[in-house]
Amino acid sequence: MTTAIWCIVVVSVAVMVAVAGLILVQRLVPFSIRESHNATTATMFGALYVVYGLMVGFSAFLVADQFDTAQKTVESEAGSVEEIYHLAEQLPRPQRQKVQGLAVSYARTVVEQGWPMMARGRSSKQAAEIADQLRRGVMDFEPKTSAEQEVYAQSLTLVQNLDEYRALRLLEVREGIPDMLWVVLLVGAVITTCCTYLFGMRTPGLHVIMVAAFTIVLVLALFTIRALEYPFDNVVQVGPDAFEEFLDKINAGG
Repeated sequence: MTTAIWCIVVVSVAVMVAVAGLILVQRLVPFSIRESHNATTATMFGALYVVYGLMVGFSAFLVADQFDTAQKTVESEAGSVEEIYHLAEQLPRPQRQKVQGLAVSYARTVVEQGWPMMARGRSSKQAAEIADQLRRGVMDFEPKTSAEQEVYAQSLTLVQNLDEYRALRLLEVREGIPDMLWVVLLVGAVITTCCTYLFGMRTPGLHVIMVAAFTIVLVLALFTIRALEYPFDNVVQVGPDAFEEFLDKINAGG
């Protein structure tokens, strides 16, 4: 099911539940009682709305920052692989073919095997093995000239960067906002929505529209937070585009 369909379903169900709750309260609590406490209800609702809004804003900032970090990590990892590939062109032929072949193999394995496995919260052992082989392939090279020594040093740095970015990417697979924060967000959403039922409005239809609009905005905010929470296994995902671009360049070049 696509993200848009999921969003429509979740919002529609939430609005129906919210409106049903409003209708129930309107029948159980007389209009005169609700209207007489409008000023107090508005004050309490305003305070609650501000506090809850801060929690939603903090959560949205947190997941957006995590998503952006994950995207940059993938781009940096793919960039390291591409730099290793191009730097290997300065190595002797046997060593060059080995390092470049491992770089391409690593990128292809990450795209074809790593990403589907990350969507299930797992990592690719084959990609890890190829990364180890790539590291050993660079370390096994014995430079004989100052130029080769420089290439060797740069390659070692890039391999270390690759390992760091790979480890960080796999760590981000399991990241997300704390469960306790989700409890606060969901309980706060229910309480804040229920508070809108306590207003006494002489036009019931207008009250329904107000509650429905409030619920739509609230659910969209929570849905966005949930969609961005896990960058690699959620409805909105960080894709392997950087690796695919690298493979496309290699294929186009020969």
